[in-house]
Formats: sequence, C-alpha cells, structure tokens
Amino acid sequence: MMNKMKWMLALTSCAVLLTQSAFALDIKTWKTSNGVEVLFVESHDLPMIDVRLAFKAGSSRDGELYGVSRLVSALLVEGTGDYSSEDIAENFESVGAELGHDSLRDMAFVSLRSLSDTQPWEKVIDLFARVSALPSFPQDAIERDRKSMLISLANRKKEISSVAEDTFYKNLYKNHAYKIGRAGTTKTMQAITQKDLKQFHSQYYVANNATLSLMGDLTLEKAKFYAEQLTKYLKAGQKAKPVAAAKMADQGETIKVPFKTSQTHIIQGLPVMRRGDADYYALYLGNHILGGSGFSSRLMQEIRENRGLSYSVYSYFLPMESNGPFQMALQTKNHQVAEASQLLNQMLTDFIKEGPTAAEIDHSKKNITGSFPLKIDSNKKIVEYLSLIGFYDLPLDYLDSFNEKILAVTAEDIKEAFSRRVKPDQLIRVIVGEAS
Repeated sequence: MMNKMKWMLALTSCAVLLTQSAFALDIKTWKTSNGVEVLFVESHDLPMIDVRLAFKAGSSRDGELYGVSRLVSALLVEGTGDYSSEDIAENFESVGAELGHDSLRDMAFVSLRSLSDTQPWEKVIDLFARVSALPSFPQDAIERDRKSMLISLANRKKEISSVAEDTFYKNLYKNHAYKIGRAGTTKTMQAITQKDLKQFHSQYYVANNATLSLMGDLTLEKAKFYAEQLTKYLKAGQKAKPVAAAKMADQGETIKVPFKTSQTHIIQGLPVMRRGDADYYALYLGNHILGGSGFSSRLMQEIRENRGLSYSVYSYFLPMESNGPFQMALQTKNHQVAEASQLLNQMLTDFIKEGPTAAEIDHSKKNITGSFPLKIDSNKKIVEYLSLIGFYDLPLDYLDSFNEKILAVTAEDIKEAFSRRVKPDQLIRVIVGEAS
C-alpha cells in the first residue's frame, strides 16, 4: 500500500492538472449540518483525495498566553481518548494516508491525503474527525511537547534570522495580536496548563469557526457525505471575533540589536494589506518588479549584482486577516550596513515616486501569468488554495480571475497604490548584527 501511495504522490508533483488552469475550477460550496463551510472541487485525474480543515485558531487568538495555539495544534495527534498517539499513527500509516497539522498566525489546520480507493476509508475519516475534535491532551505529551518548544525558543535566540524576525514583528505590531508569533515566549510556554489547552480548543476548534476544503476523486454526493463524517464530532460553537485592525506607527523607528556575526541583517516594513484588499493586484505586481522576482527584481539587480552589497535582498507583501506586513530585507557585511541600508531606502522612495517602466511591467506580467499554472498543478496545491479562499472569504473565482486581474494592472495603478499605502517615513527598521 505504501509503495502505491508514494507512486501516486510522485505523480501529483507533475503537471497532471495543468489542463484545469485553462477553464474555471468548478467550486461547489455548502455548509454541513453543524455549520462548517465546505468548498469542493471534483477531479478524477488521480485516485486521490485531499482534505484540509482550517480554524480561525492561529497565534492571533492566543491572547496573553502566547504559544497556546501552537501547543494545541501539536497535541492533536497525541491521543483522542479511544486512541493513543501510537494508534493514530499506525492507523493512518496502515492505509498509506498522510495526516498533517499546523498553526500559523491566523489559521490552524488539520489535513489529510489518501488514495480514494483505500478500503477502510470510513475508518480513516472517523479517526481524522476524532483527532480534530476530540483530543485528550495527555499530561505526559504536554510536558514532552512543551520541552521541545522551549528548546526551540532557546535556539531562536541564537539564530540571527529568527532574532531579526521576532524583533521586527514585536515592534511592527506593538499593541496587536500579531506581535508574538506561534512560537510564543518562554514565560508563557512554561505557564500553559492542560486546562488552558482544553479551553482554547473548545472555543476555537468548532464548526462555526471552521472551513473544510475537499479536492479529488469524489462525486458531489460522496463529498457531501464525507464532509458530514469529517466534521461530525465538532460542536457548533461560535465564530471567532475578527482580528483587530493593525495601524502604522505615526513615525518611523530604527531598532538596533547587537549580535556577534560577520553579516548584519536588516528588516524594515509596515503593516499594509489584508486578504481581499482592493489594492492587492497592483501591490503584488509592483512588488514583483521591486523585490519579489528573484534575480530579475530591481533590488537584486542593483544591490547585489551592480553594487555587491548583499547576497540576498528581497521584498514582499504578506496579506493576512488584519493588515499584514510589507517587508524588505537584506544581509550585508558589517562595514557596509550604512551604504546598503541607505540604498535600500532610496530604491523604495524612487519606486514610489517614479513607478515601474513599461518594460518591467511587461516582463513581470509574463513571468507571473506564465508561472501561474504551476501554482495549481496538483490536488494538494488546489486544496490549499480552496482553504485560503474559504478562510479569508475570497471570491470563488479568485484562481480563475487571477491572471486577468494581473494583466489589467497599469503603471499608474502601481504608482498610485504604492504612494497611498507604503510610507517610507513610517518604516519600522530592525538592524541585527555587530554593526548595531
């Protein structure tokens, strides 16, 4: 069974579903009897089924107990009352099914991949439903996972990239739920109790706070039946309150963190964009030109290729439930920090003022639209996009209309959106290294 499963998984990495990019994905939506929103795409190209059950239960819902969402997610597979962690692993392994789970800033999810011709499929579904809804949070597993996460936290303080990232978010989102990531803090991770874990799970892992995405070798009738089975143990509950809006600082700030290293890390940015933002396509295309397209980007060409100031330099927008960051970053030798930082800022200012050239727009549009089919060339990728669409309440034609909307963006759209949304004098800048 496992050899067959591995062979089928290898096939999904090929462009088997590229033909789907030529026409609209037929996304069916409905709600289960207990209130879970479902998105489903039928595809019989492969005998595979992909499932993702997402909850508004990421670290933005931790409150003051930073890290509780991550610990809850980690402990889902450590027992369900009737099944031990060994039972759970063996049952999925025996039929070649893959179980996944994770917690991010906005979202926590449980995922499943399996062959559609798996004989005990109903048993797999029932166990998935139990893992999601009925974790037992055994105390020995809590202590084991807590210890592992505390070690991870200690290691983050020794890694310059993690120090830079953590410092950046803490200062960018000073009074906001995004300020501490899923790793939590040493103090709060030590304080989390079994009661806290059960309380978090019972509040957020509920039907009205969930989105179920299904993709693969199922009929609509079967998908509706399986959706009920996959979510049958979830209590109705309440949808989580929206994450509060994140605001830009009134003025920019530079935070310097001493760190013994030969390469200083610089991160700077602003909270700018939510998922579904009207400016998304203009900002996305503009950033592709500025710093989001690897070696062809302006930042890489000037700062690395022409000046030799950095091996890696990039920028990106990360839209989230609240205003996610626009971020620029590079690493440079300690004696080049001032020059590299000044050039980074100047290139941003120039881009906002002048906008992109016609040649840059044409090249980036071809690059983005030409590579787009690779984003949806497997069941797994499509189910992740379905989850994104449902979780953030994006239009059902989000994937089908993506290229069309990118192609419609003009130079003036980019210039206007960047001028209105990206404020260089309000940048939060973090510099980590000996030069600090």
